[in-house]
Order: sequence, then structure tokens, then C-alpha cells
Amino acid sequence: MPSLTIWVYDSTLGAAAGEVRFKELVRRGAVLVTDAVTVTWVKGTHRPHVGHLRRRSAQPDGSLLGGLVDLLTDDGPEGDRRVADLARRLAGSGIDQEMLSQARCALAPGTSALLVLARDVDLAVVRPIVERGRTRRDVVMVHADLTAETVDLLRDAVQGSSH
Repeated sequence: MPSLTIWVYDSTLGAAAGEVRFKELVRRGAVLVTDAVTVTWVKGTHRPHVGHLRRRSAQPDGSLLGGLVDLLTDDGPEGDRRVADLARRLAGSGIDQEMLSQARCALAPGTSALLVLARDVDLAVVRPIVERGRTRRDVVMVHADLTAETVDLLRDAVQGSSH
């Protein structure tokens, strides 16, 4: 079953440590990744930097999760409208308004995040490794088990809501 997991760290360096641990899980075959990105949002900048697990780029390059980051970090009423529209388009898919709003509120300048779209994730194994050394208040995790069609729905919705 596919799932979307978002870890938002309260510092710009938190996701880098989570990414190192996550890559080890991938290398060991504990997680089957469809898409994964890191987000680093330095205070004083208008947009976050999106990095891919296998390459780094200032632009999301059409990545599904890069597009989701763009949507979640769109400031103001237009961003709120886009997130609400995405939630409506994904109704019943496993991704809801509460999940998107929680991720949107947590992701802000001075934070970092690890977003993972994967299959067959055992959170009991993955979560303690990705969050190692962090206290609960240092990292916010949101997770959704998705329907088989959700990845395509999410891709269509994110591409359809781009500026």
C-alpha cells in the first residue's frame, strides 16, 4: 500500500540528519521509495530549497513531492485556497485537509522537512530511525496511508494547481 509521510523538523539541519538515516533504510531495502525530497527553508528567504534523494536542485524539476512543497509553502490566502482545493480533489484518498494544513503550518522559514512517498512502509521501524536523537517537540510527523489511485490523483491535482 502506498503512503505519504512528512517529517518537519524545527531546524534547518534536522532533515539532513533524517535524510542520512532514511537513505540507509532505503539501502537496506526497508523502504520502497516512489519519490522523496528534503526541504530546507532558511530564515530570511522567500522560498525553501528542495533537494532530491539522488540529486540536489534549487528547483523541484517537476517532482510530485516538489510540486506538493511548492503548494504547501505558497503564502497567503491564495496558498490557503490552493491547499483547500487540493484537499477537495483528494477527498477519500487518504490525504485530507487536516494533514495538509498541519504540514503547511509546520513548514516555515527556519525549518526543514523530509517528504516520502513510498510503498510498504512500517512506521514502527522507520519512524524511530528517521527521528533518532530528536524529541517529539523537535519534529512533527504527518502520515497517510493512501489508496492505490491516490498517487495519480495527487500528481494530477498538484500539476493542475501549479501557478
